[in-house]
Amino acid sequence: MTSATADTALDVLKTRLKATWMDGNYDYFSRFMASSAAQFLDPLRLSPGAALLDVACGSGQLALVAAERGLKVTGVDIATNLILAARGRAAAAGLEVRFDEGDAEALPYPDASFDAVASLYGAMFAPRPERVAAELLRVCRPGGIVSMGNWTKEGFVGTMFKTIARFLMPPDMPSPLLWGDESVVRERFGAGVSDLRLTRVLYRFDYPFGPADVVEFFREYYGPATRAFATLGEAEQAALRGELVHLWSAHNTATVTGRTMVDAEYLEVVATRA
Repeated sequence: MTSATADTALDVLKTRLKATWMDGNYDYFSRFMASSAAQFLDPLRLSPGAALLDVACGSGQLALVAAERGLKVTGVDIATNLILAARGRAAAAGLEVRFDEGDAEALPYPDASFDAVASLYGAMFAPRPERVAAELLRVCRPGGIVSMGNWTKEGFVGTMFKTIARFLMPPDMPSPLLWGDESVVRERFGAGVSDLRLTRVLYRFDYPFGPADVVEFFREYYGPATRAFATLGEAEQAALRGELVHLWSAHNTATVTGRTMVDAEYLEVVATRA
């Protein structure tokens, strides 16, 4: 493949990924996961006034919680509509947060701009992970914190992604779930960090409706699921829906009808920039 052909293929892939995350309504979807932002921030122990960059910030799920804690926050995301939603949410809450449209593989900030750089279930989906790792480290000051929350392949979300993938052509990129593998994370950050703490953590999905409605909720609001269903014929959609309902039902720990509670594992990455 020539360099020009490779660049064209990458442009097509990035356009597809941007469209995927702009599909559905991730702003609404993420509001059901507000507790994960607090859970993710707590171990970082960042002091008020610290400069935090939230990479692949969506509509501000993490950035807004960080701003409420007194951090100086910037958020960046590839999806135009999510950046607009994030700005609206910040204004409505009276919070000063800067939100920029940008690519996790080419962050629009100078070297060593931030005390902490974080990404919660976001940068793991960029197609060139080595570029992501380099960029997260580049914009963080020496001695600062780089942190990620990445779904693992063994956890519930990893299983769900693999279920969806069976109905689709494989994407032209490394599996995002490799970011949930400890050895892969060590290799990607390499000598760029002086300390690296990796912890497997459970996040609890908690929905006030049953498993079948959870699947419909994902299909309508979560861009990758929305796009996956849209690419399938009627019979394949029914088959995928059936498998996902079975998956959510089998892992549901709620003891009352009409509620869904499922624990999903992610890898908590906390690194110190060398």
